[in-house]
Amino acid sequence: MRLPYYGKNLILLLLWHPDLEKKEIIIAYHKATSADELSIDDRRMFDLAIEAMQNAYAPYSQFKVGCAVLLENGEVVKGSNQENMAYPSGLCAERVALFSASANYPGVPIKVLAVVAQPIAQGSDMTISPCGSCRQVMVEYERIQKEPMRIITGAANGSIMITDNTNALLPLAFFDGGLSKD
Repeated sequence: MRLPYYGKNLILLLLWHPDLEKKEIIIAYHKATSADELSIDDRRMFDLAIEAMQNAYAPYSQFKVGCAVLLENGEVVKGSNQENMAYPSGLCAERVALFSASANYPGVPIKVLAVVAQPIAQGSDMTISPCGSCRQVMVEYERIQKEPMRIITGAANGSIMITDNTNALLPLAFFDGGLSKD
């Protein structure tokens, strides 16, 4: 069977199937219009992420990101994005902080992760969100620790989104079921 060419609509034609059951994913999150609306604890983490953002190395994108991770033992580990002229060699703030926390405090559960970005365009109010790779790493740490982590994301001077777990950020995450040799 040859399908007619409809440009971009061809993709929609191939994805839509009237005989299949339609499912929906609902994502719950809290939204604040500024850091002033946050609880004292969330505000502290948000401010620590802003502090971490000051150490970002972003000469190519100018998009500075900071992250602060609160561990169950009370320690806070910070990270910032680190770019490289060989673009894939850079690392996001979230993974810098998470990998550092895991390396320095192995087995200590993560309670809260706050990530903040500085918008490039002055005056823009954007709610930032972690990239797919960072989301997948968060999912894995949450799975390993068998308890949820609270995630706070936002722009330094703008809207803030808070989720109670990683499933809200990556509801169809990759899991290791197909990797087992058993």
